[in-house]
Amino acid sequence: MTEPNPLCPPPDPALPVPGVRIATAAAGIKSADRDDMAVLLLAPGTRCAGVFTRSHFAAAPVQLCRELLDSQQPVAALVINSGNANAATGKPGRADAEQVCAAAREAFSVDGAVLPFSTGVIGERLPVGKMCDALGGAAKGLGADRWLEAAQAIMTTDTVPKLVTRQLQLDGQTVTIAGIAKGSGMIKPDMATMLAYLACDAPVAQSLLDQWTARIADRSFNRVIVDGDTSTNDAFMLLATGQASLAEIGAQSGAQSGAQSGAQSGGEGDPNAVLLLDALTAVAAELAQRIARDGEGATRFVTVTTTGARTDADALAVSQTIAESPLVKTALFAGDANWGRLCMAIGRAPAEVDPDRVSLHLGDHCIAQGGLMASSYDEAEATRIMAAPEILIHCDLGLGGGQDRVWTTDLSYDYVRINAEYRT
Repeated sequence: MTEPNPLCPPPDPALPVPGVRIATAAAGIKSADRDDMAVLLLAPGTRCAGVFTRSHFAAAPVQLCRELLDSQQPVAALVINSGNANAATGKPGRADAEQVCAAAREAFSVDGAVLPFSTGVIGERLPVGKMCDALGGAAKGLGADRWLEAAQAIMTTDTVPKLVTRQLQLDGQTVTIAGIAKGSGMIKPDMATMLAYLACDAPVAQSLLDQWTARIADRSFNRVIVDGDTSTNDAFMLLATGQASLAEIGAQSGAQSGAQSGAQSGGEGDPNAVLLLDALTAVAAELAQRIARDGEGATRFVTVTTTGARTDADALAVSQTIAESPLVKTALFAGDANWGRLCMAIGRAPAEVDPDRVSLHLGDHCIAQGGLMASSYDEAEATRIMAAPEILIHCDLGLGGGQDRVWTTDLSYDYVRINAEYRT
């Protein structure tokens, strides 16, 4: 058993989300000694939205999920497996995913769509028989408080299950949010994350939920980089069960006066929408940071911020280029205050950069200014900062008001070992 990465906090206490029941099962997909399947059973009327990888090799379950969500069928359940990605498996992989969904539908006696999700080794067929057998007995273990078990079941190279829970008050009613995610390597999302699921019991209009899913992803999971690779299976799902006794958030209003509805405007005019979106985004951001903290072989958790850019897009490009540079990441692992590697990365970023205006900080310590070493630079202080388990790198381009940030890790010997031994 791999030791938990000390950078990553333990999972939060599980809080049941009314309208979601969970079961897990051991199908022996990769290992015989752990659960590797999770089923989220959803109350009738639950609304679902998702964003997925843009990879040309999108896995069979991703393709099927997109189609089922586009069809606007009611979603009855999600079925998730680890150990096998069911990617690069062609039409047979699609048939395998459909068969697993059918088995889940029968085992849990549900009507409506069952959405499949897979993570693990690419290019191998699912062991459908074992998975269907495991689902057959899983329904006996259904429970509303099994979020932790689900987070554990979907892990691959993760060392810590990722579960974040929150509650908030809307119009005097308690609304519960629970989020789980898996991800440790192959992390530079191009839409959302590795696999992540956020559920709440608030009633939210479908059109608003669709908007929120992309917005939340961009503010959280799309800001994580471990190694610069995007998975074939990335998926982020947002679920609203509607079990809380509240008026629907984002429902059409103001039609007589021609006012925009909450769904059309993103919900900014509805105080409940603002509070709920902020809470969901905070949970997603915490999950995203935990993914970085548990990055394969990670010994440093690093926040890279860029300010003073011409545009926010330029700021993001600079932060991402720094965060995914192998030379920067290996310097981070060594605790080496080689700030020239930061300049190298900034210089190749697809953004407007004037070296004479750039300033660089490690934490509060200025290391470079005006395109050269800062007069206040202290090698011992910079080295002390680089030796810490958490590091802040700040770049100010001095050109405008654009800003953005990403979370990343160092690149260690263990990253190479984990991925060299991934199939063994």
